[in-house]
Amino acid sequence: MDLGAAGLNEQPFRTHGRPLSTVAYASQSDALKVLEETCTTPHGLSLLQGPALSGKTTVIRQFVDALPEDSSVAIVDGNGLNTMGLLEAVLRQFGYVLDHSSTSELLAMLRVFALQQTAKHEPPLLIIENMHALNPSALRALCELASLNYRGRSALKIVLVSDRSLLSIIKSPAMHSINRRLTRDFHLRPMANAEAMDFLYAKLRAAGCVIPEFIFPASVCTDLWRASGGWPGILDRIALLSLAKAETLPVSSEQVERPVLPHGTWDSTSFVGAQQEKGVPPEPPTLYVSFDGETLHELTFDKQRFLIGRSEYNDVPISSKFISRHHALLVRHGSATLLMDLNSTNGTFVNSRRISNHVLIHEDVITVGNHRIKFNDPHATSRDSIDAVEFADTVIMKTLDDMRELLAQENTAVMPVALTENLPTSGI
Repeated sequence: MDLGAAGLNEQPFRTHGRPLSTVAYASQSDALKVLEETCTTPHGLSLLQGPALSGKTTVIRQFVDALPEDSSVAIVDGNGLNTMGLLEAVLRQFGYVLDHSSTSELLAMLRVFALQQTAKHEPPLLIIENMHALNPSALRALCELASLNYRGRSALKIVLVSDRSLLSIIKSPAMHSINRRLTRDFHLRPMANAEAMDFLYAKLRAAGCVIPEFIFPASVCTDLWRASGGWPGILDRIALLSLAKAETLPVSSEQVERPVLPHGTWDSTSFVGAQQEKGVPPEPPTLYVSFDGETLHELTFDKQRFLIGRSEYNDVPISSKFISRHHALLVRHGSATLLMDLNSTNGTFVNSRRISNHVLIHEDVITVGNHRIKFNDPHATSRDSIDAVEFADTVIMKTLDDMRELLAQENTAVMPVALTENLPTSGI
């Protein structure tokens, strides 16, 4: 569709260069705080990780653009760089015009520059993208740079960026000088449904659209969010393609492409363990209840158990004749979630396979009757057995006991009405 026909002055969903507008969402805001913390901590060195098109470059640009004009910043793509290539790239970013110099001379120049800047002003900031693809010799040079100190503080603030987890590299013995400085191990997370809608509408408004809902209705925004996995770069591309394919407005769900989505960069076991060591519990899972393609409810699984069924006494009540009164039970234990079918009439399915007991992973789709429940928990990435995640019998039994109490309360709430109808009135 022509942009003018959609009421747009320019392309809202740019896939190259700077975005038309930058839209805040939770993970992006957290990433900016991590970068700020890196620059204000005496020995700041952080990891910024996220799959391709997760918004890493946009976050870095936004942060660097907000720094004072006299800040010294080098942003280098480390893909395939050896020691010479890394040092030359960093020095050029810091404004040096290089002649033919040896590796030792380049390293000395960079050392002097970093120490002078730290003494006079603030330590320079070095951002290395695709850090995982650096040549081993360049990693050794990076360790040398990470060891530079001036009066008790590091002479170079460092942010290492990658589309995969860097922790295994950083934890190796050869990387000790970097590991001991590690301030934050941050992984970008996808947007929630509401954040994705705000993201789409803000970009449409920035491009001149007065009523963005007329281009992408709320239901289509949900389809775009699901298809993109909530990753902003993928959402941009799918939205752009959907708008181009549409012949009339509003854009329909049929125009939404559904690509293969990348996995998050976090390692669920180490990430959850690290959070728990710090006393910070992992974010609870989210459940998206839908019927016939339309999302009905978005629920946060913030309790130990969730009961699913037709009765209004369930945590997830679903009014449908195809769903049993108490159909299925979700049990939370540590970072794992167990789904149990409660001998329902029509069964419980996960990804189209009937189950009785099943440990869920991120983006599993539960089917009960004609309704679907998408399980969203980025920490849950391993398809373990019940025994492997050590679901204690006492945990399951306690949950079942709680359910029996709920059933008793439900029956008690219903019984008095039925009983009092036939009781004689006092005084007769």
